[in-house]
Amino acid sequence: MRLTKQTNYAVRMLMYCAANDGHLSRIPEIARAYGVSELFLFKILQPLNKAGLVETVRGRNGGVRLGKPAADISLFDVVRVTEDSFAMAECFEDDGEVECPLVDSCGLNSALRKALNAFFAVLSEYSIDDLVKARPQINFLLGITGEPAYRKPAIVAPAA
Repeated sequence: MRLTKQTNYAVRMLMYCAANDGHLSRIPEIARAYGVSELFLFKILQPLNKAGLVETVRGRNGGVRLGKPAADISLFDVVRVTEDSFAMAECFEDDGEVECPLVDSCGLNSALRKALNAFFAVLSEYSIDDLVKARPQINFLLGITGEPAYRKPAIVAPAA
């Protein structure tokens, strides 16, 4: 299974907002950090906002922030909102136009459904917070702060 570019950048947008906790994030800043168009991010923002994963604040000093704590937003939450279909084979599609005589008793259908459920279960185990905390330098790497979160201590010569 391959996730769409929309899902990929939705996760990245949420990670940016989580790393920028306590501040409003602006779409131009997020777009610059990831090298993607602002228009594309605005398109992604709509379903995230509708699902309550982000909140938007309008106005001159407006921006975007997480709609709930990063620890409460699972990767499955994001995938469920941003992916159009999880049909791994034609027999998964809901249009009822499957031409296979085995559709109701196929082992492949059962195996794929089990694999898809396992995929969803793993995504449910990881939160946006997990992804952000796994990268202590994320604020620096995204250009949110000008300095790395930690620096090597300077070597100080003993006093003579």
